Formats: sequence, C-alpha cells, structure tokens
Amino acid sequence: MTVETVTPQRRFRGRPRGRDLPPVALASLRQLLGDERSDPECRRRDRLIEHLHAIQDAHGHLSMVALRALAAYMNLPMAAIYETATFYAHFDVVHDDQAPPPEVTVRVCDSLSCQLAGAATLKARLEAGLDPEAVRVVRAPCMGRCETAPVVEVGHHHLLFATAEGVEAVVDTGHFHPEAIVWQRLADYRAAGGYRLLADCRAGEVTVEALMGELERANLRGLGGAGFPTFKKWRFVRQEPGPRYCAINADEGEPGTFKDRYYLERSPHRFLEGALVSAWAVEACALYIYLRDEYPGLHRVLHEAIAELEAEGLAPPGYIVLRRGAGAYICGEESAMIESLEGKPGKPRHRPPFVAQQGLFGRPTLVNNVETVYWIPLIHEKGADWFAGHGRHGRSGLRSFSLSGRVRRPGVHLAPAGITLNELVEEYGGGMAEGHRLAGYLPGGASGGILPASKADIPLDFDTLQAEGCFIGSAAIIVLSDQDDLQAVATNLLAFFADESCGQCTPCRVGTEKMLALLERDEWRVEELERLAQVMMDASICGLGQAAPNPVLGLLRDFRGELAAQHVIVKG
Repeated sequence: MTVETVTPQRRFRGRPRGRDLPPVALASLRQLLGDERSDPECRRRDRLIEHLHAIQDAHGHLSMVALRALAAYMNLPMAAIYETATFYAHFDVVHDDQAPPPEVTVRVCDSLSCQLAGAATLKARLEAGLDPEAVRVVRAPCMGRCETAPVVEVGHHHLLFATAEGVEAVVDTGHFHPEAIVWQRLADYRAAGGYRLLADCRAGEVTVEALMGELERANLRGLGGAGFPTFKKWRFVRQEPGPRYCAINADEGEPGTFKDRYYLERSPHRFLEGALVSAWAVEACALYIYLRDEYPGLHRVLHEAIAELEAEGLAPPGYIVLRRGAGAYICGEESAMIESLEGKPGKPRHRPPFVAQQGLFGRPTLVNNVETVYWIPLIHEKGADWFAGHGRHGRSGLRSFSLSGRVRRPGVHLAPAGITLNELVEEYGGGMAEGHRLAGYLPGGASGGILPASKADIPLDFDTLQAEGCFIGSAAIIVLSDQDDLQAVATNLLAFFADESCGQCTPCRVGTEKMLALLERDEWRVEELERLAQVMMDASICGLGQAAPNPVLGLLRDFRGELAAQHVIVKG
C-alpha cells in the first residue's frame, strides 16, 4: 500500500497588510501635494508636517484614509505618520468610525492673561450661544497676543479683546482668514540702510571675528529664555566640521510672551538680515525658520519677504526654508524644534551631544531666537556701546518686556535691562489697572516662577532672580492684583504644563498631572508638593518638567498669608 504525503501549502497574502487604500485617495493627494514620482523631494521626511498642514487646511481634518494615502505617498510606515499627526494639537485626526469636526472651530485662549480677562466666562457664553453642529468651541493655549486679552481665534482669524457678540459676528460673516499686517517692505528697509551689514559681511569688509567681538562687547545674549552669549554660540558651532545649518526659533509659546511677533510684524527684513548674517557667520548651507502656527498672518508676511529677497538676489532660491509649527509648546526647546523640523514628534533629545554638535539632520546647527538676531544689524549700525550703554541698577543692555495682566498699558515695552517691576509698571505700563493693587507678578512667563509685591524692586535681568527661585526667561511679565484667585492662577499654570508635556519622561508626564491634582484640593500639603517638585526638577529631561513647579514653589514660599485669606489651607 502506497502512502501519499501531502505537502502543506503556504498561504501568501495577495496585498500588503492593513486597510485597503482607494486609488482615488492617492490621486487626490498628488493633486494637493505634487506628484512624488516625478519629484522625489516631496517624499523627504522633513516635509511630513508641511504635508499634514496642507491636508488639514484643505479638508479641516485628517481622515485615516488621507493618512494612509500619505504613508504610501511618502513611503513611510503608517505608525510614523499617525504618531506625528496625533502629537500636535492643531491636527484633527478623525478615525474611520468618527464624524469629522464641524466646519468652523472657535479657539478660546485660556492662558493666564486671558483667564484674568474673563476667558472662562467668554467660553461658556460661546458654548451656550453657538450651534454645536456647525461650530466647535475649544480651549487653546497662549496665542501670543496677551496684551489684547481675551483672545479668540475663529478659523485663522484672531479677535482681540474678544466678546461673545464679536465672535458670533465673525462666525456669521465667515471671515476666517488671518488679519492683515502692515509691514516694512524690502525697498523701504534698504532705503533706510537695511542689508548693508549683510553686504559688508559677504564682501569681506566685516569679518566674523570682528562681528563676534561687537556682540561680545554689547553683551548680546539669547533672548528666547536661556540667555547664552550669542558670540559664544556662534564660536561653538564654527568649531564643528561642516556642513552646518542655522535654525531660528520663532515658536514663542511661553504664556505671556509676544515680543517676537511684535518685531516680526513691524520689521521682518531686519529679522531676516540678522538671521542671514548668523547663517553667514557659521557658513550654514541652509537657514530654517520655525514659526509657530498661531501666527498665520506672519506666515504670509515671511513668505512674501523671503520672495522679495530671492527676487533681488539677496538670498539664493530655497536657501531660506520656512516651516510651520503645529501647536506644541515643547517645540520651543531647541532639540524638540529640531525634531519637529525633521518631520517628527517634537520630543527633546538627550544631551550630549548638543545641537551645536549634532542638530538638524545630524549636522552642527546654530539655533537662535528671533529677537536675538533682530538686534544684530542695529548693534553693528549704532555700535556695541550704544546697546550696552542702556541699563539700570548695575545691569547693561536693552530688554523687550512682554507686559500683560493688571496694568493700564499692556504691550511690548523696550526698557533698560535691570529695570524693576515697580519701575516698569509705572513708567511704561501706565500704572496698575483701575481698582487693582499689585499682589505679585510672574517675571518670566509660566515657567519663570512668581514673586510677591514686596519683591517688586529686584532688577529684572538674567542672573538677578535665581536667588528667589525665579528667572527672567523671555521677559514675559504677567502682573497679578489683590483681586486675583491664587489657587486659580496655580491650577491654570499647571494645567498648561500638564497639557503641553510631550510625555517622553515619567517625572514630567506624571508629575505635572499629579501636581495639578494636588493643587485642585482645598488643602495644600507643603511636604507632598515640595517632594514632587524636587523629583520633577531633578529627573525631567528638559526645562518643561524642570520649571513647571516654579510658580507653585513661589506661592508656597511667599504667599502663605494670601492663600489663607483666599481659603486655601496650607499645611506644613
């Protein structure tokens, strides 16, 4: 008897794993983004976030079909597309079993300055008065317009000093485009002597060493928050082998900060000249500008200004690359910004190596803040002594203070470094708002800590506030009065940090949530809060988790009496 053996047949899938991708979806994407088959540049990973913006702008959301088409288009894993899209707050990912959001989105800023101006009440009125089927009302973090609080964004249009009636009128008229900005054009900037420094640098009439010497004598430091000497940063990057990059951080997301927007709206070419000079100084092969998505009007301004430069031959086509953020405060941290520029979730890198050694695309990268490079042409024109000659109380230089809160004249005020809070409010801010008495202030935005009125005569500058557990950072001053609820202030700030934590490290991810929960109690236990704060400061990867406890520690140190008067029990 013959026994016949049967070899088992292997089963092969006739198509790749995952959901089917309708051919029309990929064809539609090519129509929107360009044909990647003829232009491989479209498939570069660093284009991912720009592609996501294009889809979001076109459709109002990101469907899973669109994301699967984008994965095929860019030849990237769907997991990479999905992880990046869901990391950023301004992308609305809609799953297959979900309905897309309403056509109109109203974002109500809930930063501290807007909270003080009644944003919570305004949001409640909008939710009650607008049709939820047609309009989505959501809270949003700081929009960089704190001097005009409360602020509401309808589509891409920002309403300043917003009211429920004003928002409803914009919704009814359908005016969702960015507000117009009047800015200094290239011809006018050049007529006033603009781009003379850049020309002299390129012609060899100004050397890198000479310019670094000017910046050193002027004591120009990084004005995004860290305060690192600008000339030293240039030197460190120049020591590294090429090719090198230059990246400008225009993602000022610190609550209370709006100075970079102020300067960009008025003189974008002065900023661009300073940025191009910085790129020249480190022999960068490309200049990247990372602009926060909350500034859609500035996105258009910079596009037009860059086009003017290219048309006049002042910048090679494609040398200046403008990129949009997507609603992530963490991308203000330089290594997180680099990750975002590369088309990834903006999570801070472990250091060393530092971005000056291995930054964008793994190459040495100079990262500067907008205002830092804005001053470079002026310092060269007027002299290092002119800049350094300003200052009070033993300090030198100028500082652009973003002043908001309970003052008569909020706004960007250019004042001598070392000015005190009392002097700044009286001389520049017009005094306290009517009916309000100074109770305290944040000298450096949400992360810079909080000080009482009794410490309003400390010079405001780098290195003057550390003894008080605070720092000036980007000089975002939020003024509080005797009418403000300190527990509400603390929970507002910690809710912001909890929302904005990238989630990469446990001390920050869990610590911010835990601290927020502790602050929402009627009874604050000092030992528990301080122990948690110490863990966050010691073990968090980046400055977000390290600085998040600062305002809480300030309240525990200097505001015990005020907290008790507001019925917050502080034990310990």
